[in-house]
Amino acid sequence: MSTDHTVTDWNFAEVFAQVAAAVPDRPCQIQGDRVVTWAQFAQRTKVLAADFWAAGLTHQSKVACYLHNCPEYMETLVGTFHAGMVPVNTNYRYGPEEIAYLFDNADAEAVVFHARFSDILDVIRNRMTKVRRWYVVADETGTGPNWAVPYEAVVSATASASQHPLRPDDLLLLYTGGTTGMPKGVMWRQDDLFNVLGAGGSAPAGIPPATSVIEVVERALNPNHPSPVMVVACPLMHGTGQFSALIAMTVGGTVISLPSSSFDVAEMCEVIEANSATNLVIVGQAFAGPLLEHLDTHPNRHDLSSLRTISSSGVMWSHDNKLGLLRHVPQVMLVDSFGSSEAVGLGASISTAAGTQRTASFMIGPNNAVFTEDGRRLEPGSSEIGLVAVGGFIPVGYYKDEAKSAATFRNIDGRRWSIPGDFAEVNNDGTITLLGRGSVCINTGGEKVFPEEVEEALKTHPTVRDAVVVGLPDERFGETICAVVELTDPQQIPDLDTLKAHVVAQLAPYKAPRSLVTVESISRAANGKVDYRRLKDHALQVLTDKS
Repeated sequence: MSTDHTVTDWNFAEVFAQVAAAVPDRPCQIQGDRVVTWAQFAQRTKVLAADFWAAGLTHQSKVACYLHNCPEYMETLVGTFHAGMVPVNTNYRYGPEEIAYLFDNADAEAVVFHARFSDILDVIRNRMTKVRRWYVVADETGTGPNWAVPYEAVVSATASASQHPLRPDDLLLLYTGGTTGMPKGVMWRQDDLFNVLGAGGSAPAGIPPATSVIEVVERALNPNHPSPVMVVACPLMHGTGQFSALIAMTVGGTVISLPSSSFDVAEMCEVIEANSATNLVIVGQAFAGPLLEHLDTHPNRHDLSSLRTISSSGVMWSHDNKLGLLRHVPQVMLVDSFGSSEAVGLGASISTAAGTQRTASFMIGPNNAVFTEDGRRLEPGSSEIGLVAVGGFIPVGYYKDEAKSAATFRNIDGRRWSIPGDFAEVNNDGTITLLGRGSVCINTGGEKVFPEEVEEALKTHPTVRDAVVVGLPDERFGETICAVVELTDPQQIPDLDTLKAHVVAQLAPYKAPRSLVTVESISRAANGKVDYRRLKDHALQVLTDKS
């Protein structure tokens, strides 16, 4: 391959091939006692790529990754890149119908899945006529069904790895929630994604982007700036975890997955200590809250002195929590990134023992702006409210959805911007204060929940005449879901567990309500709309009075 890359023709597979050649014996992926070196990772991903082609997939065919965090996740992602195909993240919390929608919408032709998901796939796989090949990764539940190819048998084979042309325009599809609750696929060109993730550099550390593969490899070998050893505690199925792993791997780093499929804060601390991890990736209070509680309870139990950075993205991270963590790990830089699947790099907040920034206050760079809804740029200190935008390296759009693409990716003043819908004010010093989404989207533990789909599920219960779903503040999860329900018969009041079970039968468990408030009437307007703010305030008051 050519090594005279400029910043306009990056491809992850080409970069990783060169990194693997430079540091073949260095750990690339770790989970528990299992270590995959860079040389092993390179061979396994290239053999997987060859098998995709042998199965009948072609350039830019879609490959769905339906896995918990594990070495196979990044192998599948990079193997897809090596094949010149498109990886598709899959939310393992989805139910059968949500999975079916995603695979169909993404035009998935191959699926790599953990054996524990076999029962869900059994329900829908006969309808997935586009899927040519199913690959099963064995787990604690067993080796998986006989209708799937054993993943390990494929990647550990001695078959030669075929090579296909790799292009900077090759895509990654990152599925995220849509305005009606249905997921939509954000199309990232690999060149744009590589650049927006730093191109081998680090803005917080003051390291500029690399300008060639040779320079990337030199950074991977630089003893004065050791490559990161990164614990990705949050799901690789989301952009925060997945993109963080790609950043670490770009400079020959090591990605560590926690052994358990559910979050265990003590286990996370033990993994950091055992591997002398330098970086920890989390998603806001859902991880940071339990971490601080654990460290407060066991202040001398773990040696976390190797940590240099704890980073979070996708959900609010409280100022008090940051202060608490810095008491226990004063050497750490806390990086709170503000962005989304379709807008990486909207802003950042950095806290150290020398000082912390307040929650929702973010620095913005030269590729950021705040616009009014009619496209006028806001000036610092104007006290006006606008929509945060990012330019430069941004996605192509949403897969197979021109209308939503046009609404989010807009041309203003001769430049293309990604404007996902986050409202903010611009402060006198040029920083922004984030106000939140203009919609009623609920962010619970980093997961987006759109009220409409939960409301529709609730309304199919015989005791429910009408329902509205609101997000209530929660210290750990940011928000929790509250169902505000108008009853068919006021004398027949369902209990919360009954409605939870009813919702979970149709949707992912994290979309089920955590609290319930009944009202005489939802009081919809003539056009069917409801006053979410009024109902949220009412729910808060009722639950406060009960407590």
